[in-house]
Amino acid sequence: MTTASSGAPDRAPVLELRALSKSFGGLVAVENVTLQVYPGDRKAIIGPNGAGKTTLFNLVSGVLPCSAGQVLLFGRDVTRWPSHRRAALGMARTFQITSLFPKLTVLDNVLLAIGGLRRTKFVMWRSLASYRELQEKARRLLEGAGYWDRRDAEVRNLSHGEQRQIEIVLGLAGDPKVLLLDEPAAGLASGESREMAEFLKRLDPQLAIVLIEHDMDVVFDVVDHISVLHFGRVVEEGPAEQIRASEKVQEIYLGTG
Repeated sequence: MTTASSGAPDRAPVLELRALSKSFGGLVAVENVTLQVYPGDRKAIIGPNGAGKTTLFNLVSGVLPCSAGQVLLFGRDVTRWPSHRRAALGMARTFQITSLFPKLTVLDNVLLAIGGLRRTKFVMWRSLASYRELQEKARRLLEGAGYWDRRDAEVRNLSHGEQRQIEIVLGLAGDPKVLLLDEPAAGLASGESREMAEFLKRLDPQLAIVLIEHDMDVVFDVVDHISVLHFGRVVEEGPAEQIRASEKVQEIYLGTG
């Protein structure tokens, strides 16, 4: 798979973590994590349960304050910014738990996501269908994701894997340049995981994606670069093939020690 080359000297990172740390009392959950993400990058953060992966995402997205270090987004220090300001600047995040409206259609879910990010003044006697700009954007998102023909289906009638994909479409509603995916393949059967991997590979090649994932087949199929987190620290990082062959990673993460 060909994506943007990480660390290219003539390009600025869209997301940069500088010695990011988080402590809860005497417990160090994340320690000195440094990472650079460039346009088009496909990166993964892996590690065993309790390694600090979700805590790290919470620091990056502004859900939790960091104890030390910096988060830079498009060169701006957003370390103390709340989540909504980071989102407005171009960051989006999905969570492990799906948060769709199951009794609404796929289209209505997407329209609500788009409308929630705009200053549009809605009036109760107008239907969402009358807001042409929202409709056109929803169509672009769903066509790009291959779901336009399912737009009138109620979300509750979709498979779990399809719902996870729609969740990602909602994350794209704000036209982010950086997308954080927290275990997009969580709870999926093997066939659904393969479909998720193909779905992720179809996303805009200029969109920078950082994902946390336990399904290693998805990780190796989608990303080019992996950081391995263990007890809150990055213990190894590099190209996906290097990590696949690493004896250290096999021992601490894949359970072959």
